[in-house]
Amino acid sequence: MKNNVIGLKELRAKASVYISEVEKGKSFIVVRRSKPVFKISPAEDAPELWERVVDFTKIKKDGISAKDILARL
Repeated sequence: MKNNVIGLKELRAKASVYISEVEKGKSFIVVRRSKPVFKISPAEDAPELWERVVDFTKIKKDGISAKDILARL
């Protein structure tokens, strides 16, 4: 997939637009002062970084909110 280059200022101004694009599978290289700083890519690109600890959908169909969990701790 071709990476698109965007400026950090543009990312800040249009974060929701870029989040939507990343959710669709696109990746972006973010530059600051014409130098690459980081890459934004879909989380599926790095499944080894995520580990399922608890599946709250087994307790409640739509899951449990973090607020409810914290209230019970």
